[in-house]
Amino acid sequence: QVELVESGGGLVQAGGSLTLSCAASGSIFRINTMAWYRQAPGKQRELVAKITGGGNTNFAESVKGRFTISRDNTKNMVYLQMNSLKPEDTAVYYCNADGFTTPLRPFGSWGQGTQVTVSS
Repeated sequence: QVELVESGGGLVQAGGSLTLSCAASGSIFRINTMAWYRQAPGKQRELVAKITGGGNTNFAESVKGRFTISRDNTKNMVYLQMNSLKPEDTAVYYCNADGFTTPLRPFGSWGQGTQVTVSS
């Protein structure tokens, strides 16, 4: 099993910044894609950003130019740097990762989520 633990959420004023971190632990052979999703009250969970093992990134249109995703493969961690935060960024942010626990056993895991609240 692979466990993901997020940290770094909190309350910030509009225009401010936060950095989320996610640490993967457990039986890990290789992690492929790591990603951040978010879910606001009454809305579906949506992809915010993802990064492949090779460092390719994708972002939701709503966060392009404001958020940056990065990873440290030596520590099995992924980060989400969020700048110029807006009230509409308020949500629970979830870390997601997929890969292999052995050369033939894939995994997909979610973190427990961390709350980000942006006040106007």
